[in-house]
Amino acid sequence: MSEQASDLAQRVASLRREIEYHNHRYYVLDDPAVSDSEYDRLLQTLEALEAEHPELQTPYSPTQRVGAEPLSAFGESAHDEPMLSLANAFEPADVEEFAQRLRQSLNVDEVTFAGEPKLDGLSINLRYENGHLACAATRGDGEVGEDITVNARTIRSIPLILLTDAPPSRIEIRGEVVIRRRDFEQLNAERLERGERAFANPRNAAAGSLRQLDPRITAKRPLTLFVFGIGASSEAIADTHLGVLEQLADWGFRVNERVERLTGAAGLLDYHARLIAERDALDYEIDGAVYKVNDRATWRALGATARAPRWALAHKLPAREATTVVEQIIPSVGRTGVITPVAALEPVEVGGVTVTRATLHNLDEVQRKDVREGDTVMVRRAGDVIPEVVNAVTAKRPAGAESWSMPSHCPICGSDVVRIDDEAAHRCMGGLYCPAQRMGALMHFVSRRAMDIDGLGEKLIQQLVDTERVHTVVDLYHLRQTDLLGLERMGQKSADNLVAAIDASRQTTLARFLYALGISQVGEVTARTLAQHFGRLEHLMAADEDALLAVPDVGPVVAQSISQFFTQPHNREVIEGLLDAGVTWAEETPSTVGADDQRLAGRTFVLTGALAAYTRDEARAAIESRGGKVTSSVSGQTDYLVAGDDPGSKRDRAEALGVTILDETAFRALLD
Repeated sequence: MSEQASDLAQRVASLRREIEYHNHRYYVLDDPAVSDSEYDRLLQTLEALEAEHPELQTPYSPTQRVGAEPLSAFGESAHDEPMLSLANAFEPADVEEFAQRLRQSLNVDEVTFAGEPKLDGLSINLRYENGHLACAATRGDGEVGEDITVNARTIRSIPLILLTDAPPSRIEIRGEVVIRRRDFEQLNAERLERGERAFANPRNAAAGSLRQLDPRITAKRPLTLFVFGIGASSEAIADTHLGVLEQLADWGFRVNERVERLTGAAGLLDYHARLIAERDALDYEIDGAVYKVNDRATWRALGATARAPRWALAHKLPAREATTVVEQIIPSVGRTGVITPVAALEPVEVGGVTVTRATLHNLDEVQRKDVREGDTVMVRRAGDVIPEVVNAVTAKRPAGAESWSMPSHCPICGSDVVRIDDEAAHRCMGGLYCPAQRMGALMHFVSRRAMDIDGLGEKLIQQLVDTERVHTVVDLYHLRQTDLLGLERMGQKSADNLVAAIDASRQTTLARFLYALGISQVGEVTARTLAQHFGRLEHLMAADEDALLAVPDVGPVVAQSISQFFTQPHNREVIEGLLDAGVTWAEETPSTVGADDQRLAGRTFVLTGALAAYTRDEARAAIESRGGKVTSSVSGQTDYLVAGDDPGSKRDRAEALGVTILDETAFRALLD
């Protein structure tokens, strides 16, 4: 063998080993190490090399198989008809070549196709005997899959008996099991509420749920089946693929609503473009379009290769996942002071956009995913959502890579970085001073329920910040007409009105002032309670956490947040500046009412939805300070469900159990 031939053989062998490794990670372990698009490129490269050099082909090449061997933990189930893979198209030219080849093979002017979204879930094969579900199996290696009948029976979109009086004596029905987006969000919210780890994406959640050894776990997961065709059948069902899908719908199956009849390459490409445009609005994840010749008799005439049918094609959508390297993890300070770890990446194209940064959300996520500087990571981008790091490929981790930790001081202003109990986020506590929080602090400070400075909108505040006229809220009270006249759309009358509005805001109330400071966890209700309890600002600023816990409606989380805010020297400097600028209020008379209030003793509450006047912690503290108990889920022991906007499924549960439901007005009346 020549040196060149030897090098080529080694390259082919190396590609096969790499693809088999990824097959194992993806199909067996449900833990992919590369994105789908990267895997497809590897396989396409190997196919091209084997096509150019047939002498290198072997029966054991990944190109000659469909998937991987099934896990031994499940029984095996052989398919009556193999579940073949599909050839992939990445570019319009691939689709045009596919359509042209079919026109020539069939000697027709145009070919009619059925187009459908390629769902990103787990393919399964259902065998019905005399209309009854007899067996369900995963795709496995295409010939034999894992027997998951017991788990499939828990999925409500799979009929146990076909809705027909004359079913075929034996038929295989095929589809994709997915978790729809709204179900996925609810599933993860419930898992986090129980202190469990969130799923990375709907595809992995669906695959893991369907392959649970305990069917009771599968039964609790929101799995949905979309059917996409049939395998072997004892009787003919329909002459066309669209006709088969119509029959399956009549039998009680869910057929994707985006299935369409298409003509020629132009029709296929138009369908693909529309799927890209509508991708983010769909209630399920897709990774491509599937085109199938509509006439089923033509399927038999065209036949199949060892790996894929000649009458179908999968047209991939722009990749939303890719692998790259983390160059640095940067703590990014947001407008509310929340510090988000952001991965600075080697540039990589994801979904048609070059990505250089991706969010890591919070320290818990960094630790859960074990992402380190220098790691190779998988990055996902969905629509306009900020790209996120999905996972680290630890097998490629460089030696000496160290775990990342959150800084103890804000990288922008130097204030303390604190993680409030029961919060996932770390926060910079210099809210009144930190430049990163400047816009957020100013917008909140001037808002109607805070200092109520009319005429100071977001665009004007942005101009004041950009031109460095305003650095902190104190600078607002030093603005003069001449400072404002140079700004866009700011005439003399507008400038006079704004100066007058700022001047009028100097006379306020202690409760408004406290709310305007933007202390985390302190909404209007808590600000009013603090003002009534302490009477004077200096008394509140001197209070430690124990003193704060004595305040009605203030729990440990709120007390910690208040205490941390007032210990920051920068915040105290800004407050002193506001007082020096003439911000004042009438003193409150300290109140001790409510310290022994137990009017809600023995009552159990559940909170759901968004309340206008309370944060979730404020509402919880208000209940607990009156002797009540707050739990996370509705049950027969629940006395009240406090329902704000978008209450979700908890309201339905409460109605079913006859639990008293309080809107915000009724809740406040009960507290008062």
